Amino acid sequence: MNVHMRKKLAIVLAAAMLVGTAVMPGAYAKQASKAETAAETGTGESAKKPDAASMSKEQAEKQLRQYISIPAEYKLQSSSFSSMQKFDGEQKVWHMEFVKTVNGKQQGGISAALDAGSGQLLSFHSYSSVPGSAPSYPLKVHREAALKLGVAFIEEVAADYAPQVEFNNKTGASVLPPLSGEVRHELRFDRIVHGKPYLDNYIHLSVDSEGHVTSFQLEWDDTIDFPAAPNTLSASKAEEELRKLAKPELVYIFTPNGNGKQEPVLSYSMSPIAIDAVTGEERPATQYDRWDIGELQDAPLTEKPLATPPKAAKLTEEGAAAAVKKAFGLPEGAKLTSSNYNEYESPSGEAASNWNLHWALMKDGKESGYMYASIDGSTGAVRSYYGYSHSAPATTGTSLTLDQAVQKAVDTVKAQLPWLTHELHLVKPDAERYRNIPQEEMGSYYITFRHKVHGATVSYDHVSVTINARTGKVESYDANIYSYDYPAQAPDTIPSYEAVDRYMDYYGVVLTYRVLQQYWWEGKPLPIEKYKLMMASGEITDNDQVETQSEVELVYTLQQKPRYEAVFLDALSGQWRSMENGEVTTLEVPKPTDAAGHWAEEPLSLMVAYKALDLEDGKVRPNAKITRGELIKMLVLARNSGRGYYAMDHSGGMKLEASFADVAAGSQYFAYVESALAQNLIDLGDGSFNPDGLVTRDEMAELIVRALGYNTLADYDHIFKSNFKDESSIDNKGQAAIVVGLKIMSLSDGKFLPEKQVTRAEASIAFYRYLQKRAELQEAPLRF
Repeated sequence: MNVHMRKKLAIVLAAAMLVGTAVMPGAYAKQASKAETAAETGTGESAKKPDAASMSKEQAEKQLRQYISIPAEYKLQSSSFSSMQKFDGEQKVWHMEFVKTVNGKQQGGISAALDAGSGQLLSFHSYSSVPGSAPSYPLKVHREAALKLGVAFIEEVAADYAPQVEFNNKTGASVLPPLSGEVRHELRFDRIVHGKPYLDNYIHLSVDSEGHVTSFQLEWDDTIDFPAAPNTLSASKAEEELRKLAKPELVYIFTPNGNGKQEPVLSYSMSPIAIDAVTGEERPATQYDRWDIGELQDAPLTEKPLATPPKAAKLTEEGAAAAVKKAFGLPEGAKLTSSNYNEYESPSGEAASNWNLHWALMKDGKESGYMYASIDGSTGAVRSYYGYSHSAPATTGTSLTLDQAVQKAVDTVKAQLPWLTHELHLVKPDAERYRNIPQEEMGSYYITFRHKVHGATVSYDHVSVTINARTGKVESYDANIYSYDYPAQAPDTIPSYEAVDRYMDYYGVVLTYRVLQQYWWEGKPLPIEKYKLMMASGEITDNDQVETQSEVELVYTLQQKPRYEAVFLDALSGQWRSMENGEVTTLEVPKPTDAAGHWAEEPLSLMVAYKALDLEDGKVRPNAKITRGELIKMLVLARNSGRGYYAMDHSGGMKLEASFADVAAGSQYFAYVESALAQNLIDLGDGSFNPDGLVTRDEMAELIVRALGYNTLADYDHIFKSNFKDESSIDNKGQAAIVVGLKIMSLSDGKFLPEKQVTRAEASIAFYRYLQKRAELQEAPLRF
């Protein structure tokens, strides 16, 4: 790389250190902890000392300062030396935190990590706590330009890795166009091995909209021996095999209804699957062993319910305590220490109540444990229970086997939920979970049950039981069951093959290497993430204590495509719907078919993308008059960077009472109108809003000026110079002068035309210009 490029990169990085905002690049970039500070002096429990093959702290600091041009005023605050476990070995790493302090206040920082053996930069992240001027809008640096900066940066700091990576244009790209200059271009470069990607190794960079590289992460493992890539299935053949193995599942989920309440909706879900890239045989869906999930039993606990649901009746404290005693027993000497009764509205909108009771368990006049229970305040059903004893439980010889514990849990659920046993399915724990654990050392068994209605899983319900392996008693019980009325018969749904078709649009077929690793410690299977944490904390100090099973394979798998919103597949209609509001949506960003070539094409497309304007048969209808409801929705979304909004009451809960008589809680504009009222963008007036009414230019001018925060100033209209030919007919003269002066709205032959009704195109371009001016008018605060 030439000298000119080196100087340019140094300037870009220095600027990033001064104005970048915090974006954590990964495990290496973090605030210094006490353990890390202790590691610098070798006093921390997890501290490691560099060996002879590793560079010293002083060498590492010098290397990092040269790598990323750390200014001299950034002082080393803390450092730590640690080992990172790799596939076949470990990597020694220096982590360092540099900070800039002025008058005792921290104004910026740089976190960085370095390979202590090779000196390779592994990560860095820069941030500043000093406000700067707002980034410009539209963006100065778009994704294409950011990519060029990213490539140049990799060639500078990771030259040996540059030929081994390939840019992944599907990861990190924002699906929606930006609404402000506060943008981070996330760039990912995947490792390529034998011409095939290994998605767990990559280089990741963040570049802001001003062109500053604000973070870098090199995630790499050179100890993996990848088998040569044989002749694999074609992508089309792989898709065909994946379709055969796909198993869409019917699931009830929550989604808001028109009245702001939650209601169950029957959906299809389909988890990603994987196949061997050569043979097409099914492989584990994820890289991590899922031993802890267990096996779902096909048959429910009973064919028919064992009892009818309990009848509602207001329960007293004594009645609640009696219900717990009947269900789980109360040890002799148990003392009720506290109780509280709550009444509330359930997610379904019904009145509900519960009792929460706490007992102290006494032995020889001293507290030996405690019990807690939550009881339905109307039915007396125990919702949750937990008992704990400080003293070790007495044993009577051998402890319970897994099968015995499962039977105990089943009996408990039958006794506590007899009216639901025909819909509850046991999830039997995998026996491998308890492999090699001596019976006398067994602590407890955790057993869960799944609620299914006509074969559809009820995702928001949960039932679990914990059985003490030595005493055989129930340690804890939890039954979170929502009261909803489900159809008496299974509803008609789209065929499962149609659900597969929909999900194959939702996912993309990806060819990748992957590493399957399973760890065993003290006879127990250990999830890989927990293993890494235990290694980092020093809980596991010798790898000889850990049994490892590893496998490298080449697979085709399904990977979710980038989405602009969370969606679910309606099992009845076969349509995609928004998880946020339940409305019918699409997988792709909506685009108007009648905006191409229009003078407001870009603003119209922007507003359609964020659903501020709706489409009819794919058309946005640019020349149609905009309504008051549409204009308010457009404004609130613009001010909220396009994010959805929920109307909240003063207590922080979801607001259900309408402020305006004609915008009820079920209205599509309810949340936006309530938000505009809370932000003082509109007034309550006579209590009506008229959401379908049309908007004049005079009204839109006032709304935009209010959004800019200048409405009070606009009332002093005598300080504004305006030469409008129709000034006498303008009610909001100051507001009109401001929007015209800022070039948000324009004149027609010298006239403002205050009574002219605004079209969708005119409103779109006015709010697009509002976003630009809002960015320009945000200045950094004065500092003395």
